Amino acid sequence: MLQTLSRLAGLAGLARRGAPWVLALGLLATAGVQAHRPSLPEPGWQKIDNPGPVTVDGRTYTATCSGYPGTDARFAFWVREGRSRNTMVFFEGGGACWDGLTCSFPIAGLPPAVPQFFVPQVAPGTDPATFDGIFRTDRADNPVRDWTMVYIPYCTGDLHAGSATRTYTSVGNPALGLPAGAPLTIEHRGFDNFMVVLDWMRRHLDRPQRLLVTGASAGGYGASLNFPWLARAFPQAQMFVLADASQGVSTANWDRFGRSNWNLQFAPRAFGPDPAAVPSPDLLRVAARSHPRAKVAQFTTTFDAVQIGFYGVMRQFYGPGGDCPNLAVDWYRQMTAKLVEYDQRVPNFRYYLAAGQYHTLLRSPLFFEEASAGVPFNRWLAQMLANRGGTSGQGGRWESVACPNCLVALPCPTP
Repeated sequence: MLQTLSRLAGLAGLARRGAPWVLALGLLATAGVQAHRPSLPEPGWQKIDNPGPVTVDGRTYTATCSGYPGTDARFAFWVREGRSRNTMVFFEGGGACWDGLTCSFPIAGLPPAVPQFFVPQVAPGTDPATFDGIFRTDRADNPVRDWTMVYIPYCTGDLHAGSATRTYTSVGNPALGLPAGAPLTIEHRGFDNFMVVLDWMRRHLDRPQRLLVTGASAGGYGASLNFPWLARAFPQAQMFVLADASQGVSTANWDRFGRSNWNLQFAPRAFGPDPAAVPSPDLLRVAARSHPRAKVAQFTTTFDAVQIGFYGVMRQFYGPGGDCPNLAVDWYRQMTAKLVEYDQRVPNFRYYLAAGQYHTLLRSPLFFEEASAGVPFNRWLAQMLANRGGTSGQGGRWESVACPNCLVALPCPTP
């Protein structure tokens, strides 16, 4: 089994600035806002380290990372005050775990042959000031260069949306000294961490005029699942949502037996009375339709190797998958079908489909360089944030775009 996982792990890697290439997931109304914020202590990025518990709507939330053995469970986040009245909230990516197998193998800089599924702690040395892409505040062609930025790290394996403590049975990880059969307790508290950050934002930041909620890989799911809570907290803001490399191609059995371990905290007004019944590929569509005045978008490459690799794990252990035995074609067919469906059925949704196999671009120089769909991605995003086509997102110069021949119906290869 571990040999099979090693082969799947070899399908793809996630580029984390300052870290090795490793396998990672591309899955997947509180009290009144203060009118004015207290001044942040000094300019630049500020680290809010080990924030205390908060109580929201009668429930207490305590920030923590996964608690994987030998890791640092302390949580932190970063804030940079901008010159405009606009705010970007960025959810970090970094894999996922949902059972005794995937939670036994954290991303820990191990050899490529060792499967690695999720980031278990805030990465040492994290500093958004060193990030590329959308964090380059020195570039005039960055449409959010003067926005206030909130950077939410990811260390809970639950797409920033879980609220559960789970004890799994480890399959063993000799590289980290984890014995097989040992109990392995993981804090899936990504939603709790988000609520701590949101409470801080409400207390310390001005109410934004425009609010971009975004993230890459697993963080794209954090943006998709959590933007309704931000819309509730800041109802005056024009809302924009961008999910980078987070298409949600999964299997029905993974939705039922995998993600259910996280106790995902769906906003009821966005996802309805039974959000657990919403398939993963439809989560962003449902949330977008419930917020018709928001502009909502997805970015992906045509054959994102990381997303395909994780879909392979789901298909093998939580199958069946689609109707094509070829893993990459199966993923591509489902991904493109959903993009077209969203575009046709959801008036405030757009997509950018790029050529290639790479995973995520928001923290990469590709944020400025990607143009395979006929328009530079950063310009496409600027058109979105300029509210081209009206509040509802219809018409105007902001449209769905795809690289040439990237939406063709691929036949399933014969074995």
